[in-house]
Amino acid sequence: MHIPENSKKVFSGKLFNIYQWEQEMYDGSYETFEMVARQSSVDVIGLVGDDIIVLMQEQPTKPAFLSLPGGRIERGQTPEEAAHAELLQETGYCAKKMTVLAEFFGAPKFFFPETVFVGKDCKKIAQQNLDSGERIVVTLQSCEQFLQLCRNERFSVPIGLKLMMYETLLDPQKKEAFKQLIYA
Repeated sequence: MHIPENSKKVFSGKLFNIYQWEQEMYDGSYETFEMVARQSSVDVIGLVGDDIIVLMQEQPTKPAFLSLPGGRIERGQTPEEAAHAELLQETGYCAKKMTVLAEFFGAPKFFFPETVFVGKDCKKIAQQNLDSGERIVVTLQSCEQFLQLCRNERFSVPIGLKLMMYETLLDPQKKEAFKQLIYA
């Protein structure tokens, strides 16, 4: 789902913008439609050997949660540059190579582009450089432990990735295909 070209921004916020447009209905009448858009973000499945980097995070407005390294794409950054920057900032790890695993675009009425990368051959090269509102503990999980996280309500990743993980747990062929995607 994308924001139509004929839309007009009616609200600008720090994280969210709201767009409206006139939409012709099937009977020829017009209705005002609306969509919320959020700044694009990235998530990184960082590989350290066969293990996957998973974060245990705290932020001032949220209860503790689990996540992948990631965050917003800053103005002027490509998604890949943002993935490298967020991985380094939140974990101190650097990936030798980043590849796109999947892209998700939100839900009806909510445009939220999220790109999930696989960071290969991650090496610890620095200390974390956390924002003032972040407390992050870096953990390493096996692939099986990682896939089981999709069942944890406090695992905060794009819903499309969670669904991919569920399917992977339910279907041995999809599990092998998933492993090929991230480890190949």
